[in-house]
Amino acid sequence: MFPEERKDGSPRFGKLHFPVGLWINSPKKHFAKMSRRWPSVGSVKSTSSDTASRGSETVELRPPSKTKPSRHKRLSNLFHRSVSSTGVGTAGAGGRWASEKKLSDLIDPVPEDLVELSSQRNLPGILKIFGGDISCGANYKSVLATPRSTAHQLVREALERYGVAPGDGEEDTVGGYMLCDVVGRFTGPGGAWQAEHLRPVGDTERPLVLQDVWKPKAGCSRRFEIRRRREVERAFEAEDNETAGINAQARRLQKSRSRAASGGTVVPKERADNLSLRRSISDMNLSAKKRRERKNIMSMAGGEAVPPGDDGDGDEGESEATRSKELESTDSSINPTGTEEPIDGASLEQLSQCLIQPPTQNPYFLLLQSYNEKQDFVIYVMTRRRHVFGRPERRSQADKGGYVDTFLCAPDILPRHCWVRAADPPPAKGTALVRPFRGAMVTHNGGPLLREAELHPGDLLGMGQHFLFMYKDPRASQPRPAWLPKPWASPCLAGAFSCQTCGRSLQERQEAWRTYVESRQPELRYRPQEEEALLREIVRGQGAGGCKLAPAFLLGLCVEHSARVLEPGHLPKLVTKIAHLVKEAVWEKIKEIGDRQPENQQDKSQVRVLSIEEVATDLRPLMLWMANAMELLNLIQKKMLDMEKELELEGTSQDVLLSGDLEMCDEAMAVLDEVIMSTFQQSVYYLTKTLYSALPALLDSNPFTAGAELCPAQDLSSMPEGTRGTLAIYQATLELTRECELHPDLVSQTFGYLFFFSNASLFNTLMEKGNGTPFYQWSKAVQIRTNLDLVLDWLQGVGLGDIATEFFRKLSTTINLLCIPKTSLVKATWSRLRNEYLALTPAQLHHLLSNYYLGLGRPYPEAWSPLPEEQDKIASSDIFESFTEHPPLILPIEGFRLRLSEPVGDDALHRQLCRMRRLVWDLEQEALPANQRAGYALEGTP
Repeated sequence: MFPEERKDGSPRFGKLHFPVGLWINSPKKHFAKMSRRWPSVGSVKSTSSDTASRGSETVELRPPSKTKPSRHKRLSNLFHRSVSSTGVGTAGAGGRWASEKKLSDLIDPVPEDLVELSSQRNLPGILKIFGGDISCGANYKSVLATPRSTAHQLVREALERYGVAPGDGEEDTVGGYMLCDVVGRFTGPGGAWQAEHLRPVGDTERPLVLQDVWKPKAGCSRRFEIRRRREVERAFEAEDNETAGINAQARRLQKSRSRAASGGTVVPKERADNLSLRRSISDMNLSAKKRRERKNIMSMAGGEAVPPGDDGDGDEGESEATRSKELESTDSSINPTGTEEPIDGASLEQLSQCLIQPPTQNPYFLLLQSYNEKQDFVIYVMTRRRHVFGRPERRSQADKGGYVDTFLCAPDILPRHCWVRAADPPPAKGTALVRPFRGAMVTHNGGPLLREAELHPGDLLGMGQHFLFMYKDPRASQPRPAWLPKPWASPCLAGAFSCQTCGRSLQERQEAWRTYVESRQPELRYRPQEEEALLREIVRGQGAGGCKLAPAFLLGLCVEHSARVLEPGHLPKLVTKIAHLVKEAVWEKIKEIGDRQPENQQDKSQVRVLSIEEVATDLRPLMLWMANAMELLNLIQKKMLDMEKELELEGTSQDVLLSGDLEMCDEAMAVLDEVIMSTFQQSVYYLTKTLYSALPALLDSNPFTAGAELCPAQDLSSMPEGTRGTLAIYQATLELTRECELHPDLVSQTFGYLFFFSNASLFNTLMEKGNGTPFYQWSKAVQIRTNLDLVLDWLQGVGLGDIATEFFRKLSTTINLLCIPKTSLVKATWSRLRNEYLALTPAQLHHLLSNYYLGLGRPYPEAWSPLPEEQDKIASSDIFESFTEHPPLILPIEGFRLRLSEPVGDDALHRQLCRMRRLVWDLEQEALPANQRAGYALEGTP
């Protein structure tokens, strides 16, 4: 720009604006800029550079007038340029300032679609990367990009598009290239591109975010280019050397001027005005408070004391030496490249960066200890609800591991190390959660963190051996820090209730012990050293104490304790140990029952059929273990679901350990499945064995005898004799399942198998009785129908009517056919009977009709003959029901009784829990030396 002539002949200058760009996360501390030299004239405009907030403000240096105005008037002239009281421009001031325009107004605006050359609004997600420096004749290549795409990822994709194959040298790898943010303009008649500013983009920066937040100045365009890293670094090194020489020359001139001003020599009046005016212009847009803060920062950096209340607006008699000294301090802080720096290496910009305030709307992590102080930040803000810490990796590995919010560079940090989920903002209730990934070293308030835990504001979170953070949430009130030491925190009972160094008296420790033992909270603490003895005692005491599900409950508490307190690899081992202990106990019971069976006795002359009472007594331990194994399997399945969720969260980078744990738990669950199946099979085997001898009475007995009640009753002695045996077995089985607290689904399936067996056995017996004997007749069918109705009505009364009706359908259909009066049956045809009695196969229906007793010498109706096409099938079909087609055992998925998250309400179960707590205490005391044991523990305990 060259001076223009005013109407009065005096030169004037147009405004020049130099906006200061803001660049973040740059791997370089400088950015390339096209240098311009401006003519040295009497009136020059410059930009204040002491703070970034005034980057676009224009200041003007004018030659002083002959009459020195007051300081107040000099400042007012700067702010109120349309009114001037003295000096040049009084008459034409209004026209002068009104006619001036900003440089951006004088430059032809760039069309909106040409501001960002690397992207287009109509093609979102497509980024053009120009690569003329690496591929001759190529203009640009388009790559897919998202706001999360990093510069490193885009460089890799661009190299693939340009066909640059990776070689053996360092320059041929992806690291040998870098993405650059280039700002320039089109010049000349042909619109040739001329770059003016260049800034290397960091590998972890996101180009689309930079493009959206920081725009090029007016009249300029921006595009992303890919260049060789070595060439860019060489250009910056050359510019640094040139800048260092210029700054050194400027410091020498400044020092000589400062010494002249402070050495007592007389300073010309014009020079004094220049110094005063320059200082005022530098601070003119700062309030009094801001000027005090700035001076305090500079005085702290340089070791000088600033008098209270000195805001920089001194009197007219302020010495020129003081002004010159302040000017020298300001220039030195702005250009800290020299060898003699009065602020000891800490520039004003660096100090101003330290005066930051934490966020007020987002949780964040305050860094207390780091691995690389020059690289790590002080505050890490949570921008997502789920924040992941991890180590930076190559693109292929990072894509497999998942998204990472904060990268921590240390040798012991895993690719995905830990995640934190923020709490819902108020007024919603909830707490933040923290969870380490498998194999990650994480501490929470000084203790090792092995699984998901609550994270409260003020908690300390350590990652590896180098990083330590404090979690802060400005949206919630900060409670008392949980990391403050607690006097009686201890992992074992002996340390928790008999420690003599915690400051509690003997009576207080004894009361604390009794409180824990008598507590109804579902908690059972133990150490791994006492685990084996504890588990064996729980399994051995099965069925004792009145609570039938006590083993599953206590073993479930052990699983909960291991998952909550012990290291993660201990849980699969514990589950495996529990499954094999239960299997051993069940196998012993099965062997004992088999040895007591009459057919296995050595004295074959005393073989007899066991009564249902004896069978129920033998089956009671098996039923108990079936009920406990089912509840225990459900508790373990819940833990496995948590482990599977953890595997999904941790991704493929750490799935080896978790997969091994899951496989071990699967094997343990298979053992429990086998236990449930074996106990079920043994139970129904011995029950059906007893039923086999009682069922024929339903077909042979006559219910119409004197003294028999033809209605269901709880007292089976009043029922017809033919139904008592069968109903007694059903009743004993029902009472046994209720006593053992068997799951309702298993109860239904147990009776479903018994009814299946009863139906098949009675039907096959009925088929056998019709061969050659007059058994199929109306009078006999009515007796069987009455006995069967009494059984079904009794089952309906105890809640098993629907299951019985389903499984007795074929027998009921057969009896209904035989109950048809003879006169009506002889009129029926084969087709009609086939359609009405679909439960019977053609062979079974033909067997019943061909053996129906019509009377001596009376032939069978021709209408009963099967169709010709069915006769061959009937001849080759079996008329008996198969016992192998029994219903499968389906394990339930809901309706379980045990709740480990609720206080223990059952008194019998609470007594068992107290007994196990005392057992753990005794085991710990026995492991201690005699002089360290607490003698009060067993006194007065429940």
